[in-house]
Amino acid sequence: MSISLFDLTGKRALVTGATHGLGMSMAAGLANAGAQLIINDISQEKLDQAIEEYNKMGIDAKGYLFDVTDEAAVIANVAKIEEEVGPIDILINNAGIIKRIPVIDMEVADWEQVLKIDLTGPFIMAKHIGRQMIERRAGKIINMCSMMSEVGRNTVSAYAAAKGGLKMLTKNLATEWAPFNIQVNGIGPGYFATSQTAPIRVDGHPFNDFIISRTPAARWGETDDLQGAAIFLSSKASDFVNGHILYVDGGILASLGKAANE
Repeated sequence: MSISLFDLTGKRALVTGATHGLGMSMAAGLANAGAQLIINDISQEKLDQAIEEYNKMGIDAKGYLFDVTDEAAVIANVAKIEEEVGPIDILINNAGIIKRIPVIDMEVADWEQVLKIDLTGPFIMAKHIGRQMIERRAGKIINMCSMMSEVGRNTVSAYAAAKGGLKMLTKNLATEWAPFNIQVNGIGPGYFATSQTAPIRVDGHPFNDFIISRTPAARWGETDDLQGAAIFLSSKASDFVNGHILYVDGGILASLGKAANE
């Protein structure tokens, strides 16, 4: 297999919410594979800081300030990006939130906010960028799903509902848009070492011990572990992969876990 199958030179990639963490790592991976990087956020301060961080990596990133749940703002900014940078070839719907609240305590407003950002946002982005991809008969869309697209866990009902919905949105978009040479897939990260998980990633912490014992790879994921999946699903190498959720989880979903005496 030629390495050129993974070359993104000349492609323009929009990664939503890629101002930190897993989104930033995937975005950097696409840029290092040759793509022109475009990011967005709802905070100008975070956007400016992220652009500076990308510049330190030697990456020329273009930043746009808009909310993925605001359809009018999405329409305006997609048009602006296409005019200023060029057609969007790759979309990664990465922006999202989680609220860890037991169902019995969750307010409807919290439930609706999670679904709006994590599910409606990707729908709006895909709808308006997909329209341009259909006209060009080419495009790659990647939705950031989750292990919660497949399994449940205490206190994350809204997040799991949104990510389960996003998995099915991915499959339906793939079905509708495959005739236009558009591939729509998802990535489902496992548990990763980020600034957010730092407080619980210490020896002796119950959750750290749980993740290490529950993951066949016996470690937390590193942010760079997502880059290969993002590059693959953005590149020519995945031209016949459609409606698939690629779980990057160290084997968690493949295993029942270790027995207590193992």
